Amino acid sequence: MEDVALIVTALATGATGGALDALKDDVKDKAKTVYAKLHDLVRRRFRGNASAEIILSEHQADPETYAAPLAKKLAEAGARGDTELVATARAFMELVDQASARSGKYSVTIKDSKGIQVGDGNIQVNKF
Repeated sequence: MEDVALIVTALATGATGGALDALKDDVKDKAKTVYAKLHDLVRRRFRGNASAEIILSEHQADPETYAAPLAKKLAEAGARGDTELVATARAFMELVDQASARSGKYSVTIKDSKGIQVGDGNIQVNKF
């Protein structure tokens, strides 16, 4: 994943409270700390750029709408070359991914269905 996309994805994941709330307490605390550091690093990179600061703030409330503008501001601010910022975003996403893998990738409830498939990379042929 490209550096700016990784940062935007990590910020969006942390902004949606459900992603962190689903983690176990031991991982949740660490993830919150890493996310706070990530957000602080981005805020410092944007310091003095009012429009970028506003977009970062708006992204917290609505990550989907502000993903593209945030990516643009990060690219303009030189986030691609910021090894600490990229490493922090990567560390946050790895924590979330590891915790998700431990708790199970899928949570599925199926009732009165035929031909249901859950998982990655499966092939299914149904003949009813």
